Amino acid sequence: MKIYRTQAEIDKDIKNKRLVVADDVRFECSFSISAELKVAGNIDAENINAENINAGNIDAENINAWDINAGNINAENINAGNIDAGNINAWDIHAWDINAWDINAKNINAGNILYWAFCCVINSIFCLSIKAKREKHHAPICLEGCLKKKRAKQ
Repeated sequence: MKIYRTQAEIDKDIKNKRLVVADDVRFECSFSISAELKVAGNIDAENINAENINAGNIDAENINAWDINAGNINAENINAGNIDAGNINAWDIHAWDINAWDINAKNINAGNILYWAFCCVINSIFCLSIKAKREKHHAPICLEGCLKKKRAKQ
């Protein structure tokens, strides 16, 4: 597992606007990243404060960032097995499970989505299931598309 304890360690590993890690990665410091993230394993960024994460693509097995406080998370594509986050703001989300407070995206293609109170996309949501965590919530909103439930692969 690659562990980053300082911003300088992160900056040192960014080459050609890409941070590539051939294993799991854990961030144990507050940080700011303006690079594509490619991680062979899992991203663990619990209980950290990220000023800005600006990435063309985030590609990882699982993203665990439950207590991440970010000024901005801007990603064109998030491809992950599981995403646990406070808030997600992204262009396209491709994931198996999403467990989040609020989700704002252009498109979501996922297995199971569990959200706190609000899930809004510009185009469409494709998923196996979508459910709010709390009684008082808003049904998912698809401004220019639709919510489509897909069948689980047998």
